[in-house]
Amino acid sequence: MPDPRVVDPDYHPPPREDEEPLALRADWTKEEEARAKRKLDFILMPLLGLGYFCLQLDRGNIANAITDNFMKDVGIDQDQFNVGQQMLSLGIVLTEIPSNMILYRVGPGKWLTLQLFLFGTVSTFQAFQKGYSVFILTRFLLGVTESGFIPGGLWTLSTWYTREESAKRIIVFYFGNQLGQASSKLLAYGILHMRGVGGKPGWFWLFVLMGGFTLLSGILFGLFLPDSFKNPHSTFLPKVSIFTEREIHILRTRVWIDDPMKGKKKKRIGLAAFRKAFLSWRLWVHLLISLANNGPLRAFDTYGPSIVTSFGFPALSSNALASVGLYIQIPVAFAFSYVSDRYNKRGETVMVGFACHLIGYIFNRAFSTLGSNLRGVRYFGVVWTQIFGTFSHPLNITWMSLACTDSEERALAMTMAIMGGNIAGIYGAQIFRKDDRPLYQRGFAVNISILVVGLLLAGGRYVDDRLRRRKQPLGGVLQPAGAAEGEAEATESDANNRVIEGREKTEGVVGVKTTTGGDGLDAGLGFGKGELK
Repeated sequence: MPDPRVVDPDYHPPPREDEEPLALRADWTKEEEARAKRKLDFILMPLLGLGYFCLQLDRGNIANAITDNFMKDVGIDQDQFNVGQQMLSLGIVLTEIPSNMILYRVGPGKWLTLQLFLFGTVSTFQAFQKGYSVFILTRFLLGVTESGFIPGGLWTLSTWYTREESAKRIIVFYFGNQLGQASSKLLAYGILHMRGVGGKPGWFWLFVLMGGFTLLSGILFGLFLPDSFKNPHSTFLPKVSIFTEREIHILRTRVWIDDPMKGKKKKRIGLAAFRKAFLSWRLWVHLLISLANNGPLRAFDTYGPSIVTSFGFPALSSNALASVGLYIQIPVAFAFSYVSDRYNKRGETVMVGFACHLIGYIFNRAFSTLGSNLRGVRYFGVVWTQIFGTFSHPLNITWMSLACTDSEERALAMTMAIMGGNIAGIYGAQIFRKDDRPLYQRGFAVNISILVVGLLLAGGRYVDDRLRRRKQPLGGVLQPAGAAEGEAEATESDANNRVIEGREKTEGVVGVKTTTGGDGLDAGLGFGKGELK
């Protein structure tokens, strides 16, 4: 029997029982769409950026606390402190996938709001810890409560925006992380001067104030974060309409037109999706790239203020000085992300970012023997490393998303990437050890070796992409990167794209025109156009 999609180019297979039907008619003006999208931007983007900002404040404030005698006051040494950092990452890794499965079922409005309250509470009560066992427990609980928030935020963006629009908004979302990294150190400079207020150390107020801010942000999430197209209401105000029915119709339909598979979102992630994601060697390569980048980064970020202190700068001032490179990183990251998106340079931007990150540790290792009269040169090595340390991770996630073929695989791939970053925290926590301080020459050498491996992996993945492009016939549909080699049957998303390929806009009906080339089938989370330029 002939395939009806070949006989009738307008044929769309009916949805399965666990799928939502598609509506592909556009009946709005450009002005209406612009207003609806602008309203969505003003509501969604500040909230998700704020959530990431809070997460980074609560995760990173421990690095600032150790400049204020935190270890001595709590009763732990540096190696025990490193174990606590490992427990944070372990908590995230163990519960990352379960957390995202819950989000997939109950929706981001409820789950992300609850997560802010949970990790805000744990962060606040870290102020009362005393002893090694309590320190270990609080770090583990913080990891458990934070798990899933980052991939949950990425997944939320993918559901509300088209693929091209999501790229720019992912950048804004990650700016919350970068601002949190930088601001936590700058805020700590002021807060740690509260040592003695109420008879408490400065780090006590650091945890209380930053944790309290997270709890207040959770209230904003509960009041204003919409859940989904199907339930466009906030958690605390379930009967208040954030969007009009007309706005929801426009926002939902335009996303489904851009990517019909988003309109067929399943109610649960099945075993077949796990099998496809976890058997894709390309996704595992991207996970290893995240492992290589984030281990050295986590270690350096934790001890950044302490390293600056070892140059001869005052302890509390070191927190402010350790924020400089992180602030400079923001426009640099934007520039790299712009090149990645605008010119479709996915692998290239990841590799250049890796190389610059690697150079930073070469600087730190080479400058470690310089005297105190050259502390400005040593400080330059810290700033350079901070500028180029972070953004290779989100760029790698962008690249990774293009190896996915549907929303289920995308959700799992995002989780794999974030898990890779957090598994890196487990080993990264032990790179800078007590017997290696204050110069950390061994630690910097380890970081250099790890980043060399990551750079080689990124280079291999880039070569793989180039070879796949050369094999692709001119004008054909590029096989999804996640599909098995020699697979006889096309995936459902691939088939749908072939059916709708070449359809142009007509009056009242919007068709979807696919493109080929670039890094693969543009069925990713929404990162750019996916076309070779």
